[in-house]
Amino acid sequence: MIARDISLKSYNTFGLDYRADIFISVSSEEEAVELIRSGRGLPAPGLVLGGGSNLLFVSDFHGTIIHPSIKGIKIEEQKSGHVVVSAGAGLKWDSLVEWTVNQKYGGIENLSLIPGTVGASPVQNIGAYGVEVKDTIEKVRAISLADGSVREFSNSECRFVYRDSIFKNELKGKYLVTRVYYRLFRKPVLNTSYGSLQEEVEKIGVPSIKTVREAVLNIRKSKLPDPDVIGNAGSFFRNPVVSIPVAKSLKKDYPDIPLFADTFGEYKVSAGWLIEKCGWKGKRIGDAGVHDKQALVLVNYGNASGKEILSLSEKISGSVMEKFGINLEREVEVIGSI
Repeated sequence: MIARDISLKSYNTFGLDYRADIFISVSSEEEAVELIRSGRGLPAPGLVLGGGSNLLFVSDFHGTIIHPSIKGIKIEEQKSGHVVVSAGAGLKWDSLVEWTVNQKYGGIENLSLIPGTVGASPVQNIGAYGVEVKDTIEKVRAISLADGSVREFSNSECRFVYRDSIFKNELKGKYLVTRVYYRLFRKPVLNTSYGSLQEEVEKIGVPSIKTVREAVLNIRKSKLPDPDVIGNAGSFFRNPVVSIPVAKSLKKDYPDIPLFADTFGEYKVSAGWLIEKCGWKGKRIGDAGVHDKQALVLVNYGNASGKEILSLSEKISGSVMEKFGINLEREVEVIGSI
């Protein structure tokens, strides 16, 4: 499908009504390859847009948007201890998580209810409740937007780090992810140590991937707004990472500060806690605001513009820097002319 001058309101979870010059939806890898190789003179710049759950439009998009709507789940490999499952880039992420839990395949149950599509999972290296998707990804299949060639990226070639990958850096805007392959486990080791997850699991019943998913669903629904009800992109900022000396200093000044040790000997600080301590939780400027149950989430109450949401985010990060000396990095990508 090729459309011109199309509204993007239903293609971004903030619900912002900007427009795109050209919008192309591709339903198969073959269709995408043919489109790219045909050289139809589609205007640059190009943007690959999945569920629109991790971006903020601040203006109309004068270029070409490619939207992968490739669906389907396949079992690619079965062993005694694990399976390899692949999913199309256009599949809703939580539909995949639900399917894997129903099949009793463990590994991504902690990532339940994260908005967006399968194709975004390796790009963002999505994570929640002590789990990052990089720990299950076997490989990523993608198409070069330059010449239509198909390439498979191994886990190591994706260069995953916290909320980041090669697709957000060297290869940003250069590849269209079509299918992602996940190594999942028949006898998974449950990860319930993060926050209140263990407590919520115990309320539900015997720990299992099913009860972990149910616990995550309960927690997320109680704290996070539904994008179908109120526009948002989930966590707007990354949790900042600080050195051990800085972490010790923060703990001394603020004994209740949530700190989480990472694998590199540093500490993640709760961005939501920092924002809340600066007094932003529940605040609203026009129709742009901070959610009243989770300060990490910025929301569109109906008629906010992308620039108004961006301005609010800059005020928040400025106050965190002033109070704590910590720089907040956006997890959400800003698209358009500021």
